[in-house]
Amino acid sequence: MLYETINLTVGEHQYPIYVGSDLLSNADLLRPYVAGRRAFLISNETVGPLFAPTLRQVLTDVELDEHFLPDGEAFKTLDRVTETVEHLIARGHTRDTTIVALGGGVVGDTAGFTAAVYQRGVPFVQIPTTLLAQVDASVGGKTAVNHALGKNMIGAFYQPQAVVIDTDTLNSLPERERIAGVAEVIKHGIMADKTYFAWVEAHLENILAQDPEVMSHAIARSCQIKSEIVADDEKEKGRRALLNLGHTFGHAIESALGYGEWLHGEAVGAGLVMAADLSARMKMLAPSDAFRIRSVVEKAGLPAMPPLQVVDQLRELMSRDKKASDAGLRLILVRSIGEAVVVPDVPEALIAETISAREALCGG
Repeated sequence: MLYETINLTVGEHQYPIYVGSDLLSNADLLRPYVAGRRAFLISNETVGPLFAPTLRQVLTDVELDEHFLPDGEAFKTLDRVTETVEHLIARGHTRDTTIVALGGGVVGDTAGFTAAVYQRGVPFVQIPTTLLAQVDASVGGKTAVNHALGKNMIGAFYQPQAVVIDTDTLNSLPERERIAGVAEVIKHGIMADKTYFAWVEAHLENILAQDPEVMSHAIARSCQIKSEIVADDEKEKGRRALLNLGHTFGHAIESALGYGEWLHGEAVGAGLVMAADLSARMKMLAPSDAFRIRSVVEKAGLPAMPPLQVVDQLRELMSRDKKASDAGLRLILVRSIGEAVVVPDVPEALIAETISAREALCGG
């Protein structure tokens, strides 16, 4: 089994990110990261039945309890964390238990936050099964659940023991889920690597078709970009905020529509276009580059603008974003493709123009 290893060092904590095919069947790879003889598998009702049997066959010397959550963003709540903790307690799990997160971003966030708070912290392993989770949510130690007043408002920074990315799991995804994950791939190119962005443009058809070689490169490069940033700034005091490009707009869209109405990646896709549009309105980004960003988002099959019915709610919801400060709303904008920047105190009038815009600023 061939796989690529990306090592992430965050403070005193170091862990590997493995990317490759058929990794779920690799006992030598998985077993060292289950600390003791007991593990608690957290998955959902869709993914769990597909891949949990493989883990049971691999972890033959581990007592593996299973807890399957309902599937969907609407269930990424504190109530589900409480329910999960109750199962851990009822089954007698101790601080020697390893929590294994098997699923997409909702599962990874819920399991990671549970691991962070159960008995003040137990080890956990991320096994992401969606493209969005593989290139973003599983890497870096951000864990959180949603509140009715805002996305990811309740959480912790808590690093896993390892991230195991089996690219074969992507074959189980419906088309909408596959497309949603491409938003984070595009984001990494826009914010940090213009050469990678150009590669994504050139290979977008192969990415959408899930060509194995192309997908492995896209996932590994995205993980490398995120790892480099997280290593410098674990708690998002500086550069790590750049990873939120498109997310202030995107989170507001998700909140306005109701969690789960749009997939997270769909909201981020529109958010990337809106961030580029606003950057151009502020004379930071060339209109032709804003159009280029919009074009690749649309060609990926992602939304390029928010639904009309939520436009009036977006500015208020954005003010609740975690990136807001006492001085006002900080936005992640684009100076050029490959370079994102944090911009404080963006003019309200320009934000309103971007939120209301339905057309690209130029024709290319």
